[in-house]
Amino acid sequence: MGSSFPEIESCYPSVVKYAQIGYVVLAFFTALLLGALKGLLFGPVASFLFILGNAVVIIGLFPAHLVWTVNAVLKTNRFDAALKVVILLALPVVFSLWLALGVSGSILVGIGYGFFSPWVATFEAFRIDDHSRKFLHCLVDGTWATVKGSCTVVRDCADVCYHSYSQFLKEMQEGNSSHETQTIRLMVVPACIMVGLMGLLVELPLFTVISVVKSPYMLFKGWWRLLHDLVSREGPFLETVCVPIAGLAILLWPLIVVASIVLAIFSSIFVGLYGSIVVYQEKSFRRGIAYVVAMVAEFDEYTNDYLYLREGSCLPKPQFRKKISHHSSSFSVGSVHEPGGLFPPLHQQMPSPDGSPGMLIPNLVPTMSVQETIQEVKMVQIWEGMMRSCEVKGKGLIDVNAITMSDLKEWCSSSSNDSNNHAIIIGLGLPSYAILQSLLYSIKTGATGLVLSGGIEVTHLNGPQDRLFDWFFNPVIVLRDQIKAIKLGESELKFLEKFTLFGGNIQRMEAWENGSVVPQDMLRNAQIQAISRRLQGMTRSISKFPTYRRRYFKVVKTLMAYCLPMKEGMNPFQPEIYL
Repeated sequence: MGSSFPEIESCYPSVVKYAQIGYVVLAFFTALLLGALKGLLFGPVASFLFILGNAVVIIGLFPAHLVWTVNAVLKTNRFDAALKVVILLALPVVFSLWLALGVSGSILVGIGYGFFSPWVATFEAFRIDDHSRKFLHCLVDGTWATVKGSCTVVRDCADVCYHSYSQFLKEMQEGNSSHETQTIRLMVVPACIMVGLMGLLVELPLFTVISVVKSPYMLFKGWWRLLHDLVSREGPFLETVCVPIAGLAILLWPLIVVASIVLAIFSSIFVGLYGSIVVYQEKSFRRGIAYVVAMVAEFDEYTNDYLYLREGSCLPKPQFRKKISHHSSSFSVGSVHEPGGLFPPLHQQMPSPDGSPGMLIPNLVPTMSVQETIQEVKMVQIWEGMMRSCEVKGKGLIDVNAITMSDLKEWCSSSSNDSNNHAIIIGLGLPSYAILQSLLYSIKTGATGLVLSGGIEVTHLNGPQDRLFDWFFNPVIVLRDQIKAIKLGESELKFLEKFTLFGGNIQRMEAWENGSVVPQDMLRNAQIQAISRRLQGMTRSISKFPTYRRRYFKVVKTLMAYCLPMKEGMNPFQPEIYL
């Protein structure tokens, strides 16, 4: 925070320093009181909507989920009869866990979101540069936005439970020739059940004991790190505007420790149940028992590493895989950190060697400054860039009569993106077309990554360091390289655009004249169609992510509003376009 009077700052540096300290202290306690007051006033409302909405969605759709799943398992050709029987017998356990964890998780997250979101929003308001509006934002931020955010989370939860899950079951039920029929050895089923139950009985209490025993060290070590940064003005205390937020982190650190314990307990359930899969994969009851024992040692060892206690674990860690895989470098799922750093990145997840979930350990490393942070591309920016691209490309397609109002209306009224041709064009074709245009523009500009609609280039260096980003980014970059390698001509690119948008609908492809020519070379034609199918497959996968349908629904509504003026002034010789 710079001074408005440089001559005073040069003559009395200590006065300016103490004035800054006084401002920070005043801002901290003011934000603390305002945040607590807003949390008490709006927190109960937001928490009630959050908990009630998610509980109604989970419990209300529970019978439908059960019926849909049973129907999909019975009709799919991906499983043989024996495996179908085993899955049907395991469904009561799976759905019971989903019901219990879903409702209890909604209660815990709802309470935390409702009461602490206004608090955090109040502290964030102090980072606003406009001092004339800073106090107003401190009063307003985190009030109605928190209540609205609760409703948004409920909407996203409903979209995932209704649309995404039904789409997943539909894809599983349809199957295709590329998927081999999965079989199961019935002789292994009793051993799988025994090891799964044993994993629950062992992992749940031992994970709890380990996390509770080490929680005091995590608590005091975190406080020591934060207070050290406060005194030395490092990490989150490097910027003056961030000091109040970092002070809140000191107060809320015990809650973060408690959240880590709760997450460890939740993750132990899935880690224990994964023992059944190990038994089936390794065809050995003994190796399943070894997995149950080894996971306790793995959890103890990696919590020691994250908290910088002694290396290794005193607990036995038997080998449970036939082949020893060197996965020491694959445990990092998060930001890449320097070897010399004191702690790993914030909220990094510790997966187990087999991919089962682990404990979320919060990080105590000094965070980057505000200037360094804004250079990174966040996942929300990628979502917004993708939606903006769909909107811009959709308006261009409306201008050339490639998509119509009837396409947009049918998608909004359909329960699934694949229910009819109109829904396929809008639900899969338009997003795939937008991704294709981003890939072609990236190839044209020679970018090493993916160029979004706003001109931001996303690479592995500035992209979000999480698994969700990898699922989206890596296949897109591979496809970009494949398109670049086959060197399509201008007419072939136009044909690829048309085929991607309409999904092979011959009538719609013939109706849109974009200058494309069907390749006469059968190999070339097959390559183009394969790229189009991969694009639509990526779109199907992305459409299952939370927040996608809500964001894309806004894009479709915007395109419908864009269609209305065109419909009023449409060509009288082409009235059927908007029917």
